Amino acid sequence: MSKWYLYGFALLAGIANAIEPGQNATLAKATGQPMLAGIFCFALAILCLLGIMAFVGRRDRQAAEPASPVPWWAWPGGLLGAAVVLAQLYVSEQIGAAPFLGCVITAGVVGSIVLDHYALVGFEEHKASRWRILGGVVMIAGVALVAAF
Repeated sequence: MSKWYLYGFALLAGIANAIEPGQNATLAKATGQPMLAGIFCFALAILCLLGIMAFVGRRDRQAAEPASPVPWWAWPGGLLGAAVVLAQLYVSEQIGAAPFLGCVITAGVVGSIVLDHYALVGFEEHKASRWRILGGVVMIAGVALVAAF
C-alpha cells in the first residue's frame, strides 16, 4: 500500500511550521507576556489533541502498564517542544521568518541524518550516504544565503 499521502501530511505540517512562529511571536508581543503566550499555545494543543482523541475514539484503550517498558528518553519530548515554542516566542521575530525556519528545518535535517545513521531515539538505521550528507551541506549553504540576503 502506498504511503504517499503521508508526504502530503508532512508538507502540510511544514506549512504550519512556517506559520506558527509568527503567530506565537505576535501573541507574545501583543500580550507582553511571552511565557503566558507559550502556555496558551500548549493548552490549545492539548485541547486539540483531546478533541481528536474523542473524535477517533482512542481514549485510554490500554492501561498504564505498557508504559513501563518505554525508554527513559521517550518521556521528555515535551521539553523539546517547549524549547521550540520558546525559540518561536523570542527568536523568530528578531531574525525573521525565513532565517528562523531555515535554521530550524536545516538543523532538523542535519540532526536527523545523525539520528538515522546511528538508529537513535527509535528510528530505524539509514546510513549517512554521501548524498544525504551533501543534501545537509546544501541546506546549510541555503540557510546562509537566506540569512545573508
